[in-house]
Amino acid sequence: MIKRISVPLLLMSGLLITSCGVSKKTHQALQTQYTDLSEKYRQSELDLTESRARVKSLEDQLEQERKNNAGLREALARLQGTLDNSINQNTQGNVNISKLVDEINASNKYIQHLVNTKQKSDSLNMVLTNNLTRSLSREEMQDVDVQVLKGVVYISLSDNMLYKSGSYEISDRAGETLSKIAKIIQDYKDYEVLIEGNTDTDPISKSNIRNNWDLSTLRASSVVQALQNQYGVDPKRLTAGGRGEYNPIADNSTAEGKARNRRTQIIITPKLDQFMELIDKAPETAETPADTTAF
Repeated sequence: MIKRISVPLLLMSGLLITSCGVSKKTHQALQTQYTDLSEKYRQSELDLTESRARVKSLEDQLEQERKNNAGLREALARLQGTLDNSINQNTQGNVNISKLVDEINASNKYIQHLVNTKQKSDSLNMVLTNNLTRSLSREEMQDVDVQVLKGVVYISLSDNMLYKSGSYEISDRAGETLSKIAKIIQDYKDYEVLIEGNTDTDPISKSNIRNNWDLSTLRASSVVQALQNQYGVDPKRLTAGGRGEYNPIADNSTAEGKARNRRTQIIITPKLDQFMELIDKAPETAETPADTTAF
């Protein structure tokens, strides 16, 4: 069996062999070349790992959509079953089969309309997420987590990047990242933006801040005001809220868990009235299905 030899080890072996019979200048050049190739190899490994992580996230989202579509298909099957039962029992009651067929067809069109509406919303969310992640650097992605859950985009920012230590004031470091997020928010003007502050369970020891409720709300308010005053986001689209220590995503008994819980989330959703308007734009023939439980 032939053993696989890594590129860096093979290059080092070649350099060690050839360095015995070459000048110091040539040896240094080869050493430099080896160092460059090693760095490119390491970088390619990092890029591959990052790509695999993004593929896994997309696969998870695809699986969720398949489950959602399966639920819609089950609803359609139940309606079809109602029709079949009505046809089989038409001799036992005065059932208007023609009207029932029209109502079920209208229901089917409405279900398809809901599917199309959801797919449109999901597509917009995917484009929004991809645009944001592409704009962030590798360093920024270490402090920013972007997810789409049930049609809502969640951008989670770590507190050590976003705020000055033990404070609710925005740090200088956070400015560039917030500017990129603000641009995405500006590009999607039909979306509402909720800024939600979260803390760990450690009590706050600031004279001007009573507790973690205050701290989480003040931090969310700081982000809202930065988006409005520095980056021109319409304040009518913004909402600030704090959840204190009561919405943890990790165990507060460890330092790592506390760090994950001390986060600020930017939650981007379609405006409720516009989303309902999309749903209400059902096919003109759609009507509420009649109650067929008596048949």
